[in-house]
Amino acid sequence: MKYLILGIALLTWVSCSKEGVELKANDFLIFGRFYGECRGKDCVKMFKLTSDQLLEDTADSYLATEFDFVPLSNDKYQQVKDLMNAIPGQLLNEEEDTIGCPDCADQGGLYIEFSDNGKTNSWRIDQNKSAVPVYLHDFIDEVNKAINQL
Repeated sequence: MKYLILGIALLTWVSCSKEGVELKANDFLIFGRFYGECRGKDCVKMFKLTSDQLLEDTADSYLATEFDFVPLSNDKYQQVKDLMNAIPGQLLNEEEDTIGCPDCADQGGLYIEFSDNGKTNSWRIDQNKSAVPVYLHDFIDEVNKAINQL
């Protein structure tokens, strides 16, 4: 019985995989949020995280596909550099590029774009957790926390 419990514990420990991905030299993560029924400078906030720096989009265009990034301080990079560790592995296998109904009820949405070895995927994610899979709940919180810190 003791060996059975030890075996189950070992199997459980080995089968747990760490969430997140490691940024290599040319990889990047673009993350941000957008609100359509909004006025002011905080309606759209987008950032680009690379392996060694953080940049902010100055275009601030709703549902933009082109960005105008400018570098931010190393202090700001240090605050959010671990956001990559929060990316759920399931998101990278997500077939839909729109998850939930982002900003349909003025709740805003998250924009996530990830480039890995030249392959880029992007998603628009509802901020309403009841409209998205459970595996995204913690990630939504982490992205919002990172944006709020900046």
